[in-house]
Amino acid sequence: MILPFRDRLPVVDPTAWIADSAQVIGDVVIGTESSVWFSSVIRGDVNRIRIGSRTNIQDLCVLHVTRGRHPLTVGDEVTVGHRVILHGCSLGNRILVGMGAIIMDGAVIGDDVIIGAGSLVTEKTVVDPGTLVLGSPARVRRQLTAEEKQWLLRSAANYVADRLDYQSFTSKAIRNRELRDAHTQENDPHKQRGTSLP
Repeated sequence: MILPFRDRLPVVDPTAWIADSAQVIGDVVIGTESSVWFSSVIRGDVNRIRIGSRTNIQDLCVLHVTRGRHPLTVGDEVTVGHRVILHGCSLGNRILVGMGAIIMDGAVIGDDVIIGAGSLVTEKTVVDPGTLVLGSPARVRRQLTAEEKQWLLRSAANYVADRLDYQSFTSKAIRNRELRDAHTQENDPHKQRGTSLP
């Protein structure tokens, strides 16, 4: 569901896919070939949210901002795992945020980073590019290997492909529902007799 907030309406690229149960609200821009999955909330009400291209926001995520202080920026080819919370932070490109991780206000995550599942990146933390980050509070553990950096690209590409499958599936489901509703109305005996139910 795409909702305005005050005078701001989300801007979603036509190639992006938003699940029906997701909510995208207010001053939000979502780039090409990105996807927002089931029951996620992206709330750009008291500040802006910008999401790049080929980025996936998986199921049950919450993306929000800090009033008057910290917008939220997510770069290109970022994988945001299930149940992640991103709050008023800045993420570069080619990042994996593992399931259940939390990244807090003012944190800055460099390019080519893996943040492990369940990690807590505290306020104003700066994470250098090309690193593996784990723990609560999260700490840099080591540099990523070349293979891990390639895996970040594959992870994003997988969700770009999944987006196409879901776009096709949901479009067909909506069309079938419209046809079914039209058929039901045409065959309504009350309408055919010019009567209606009380």
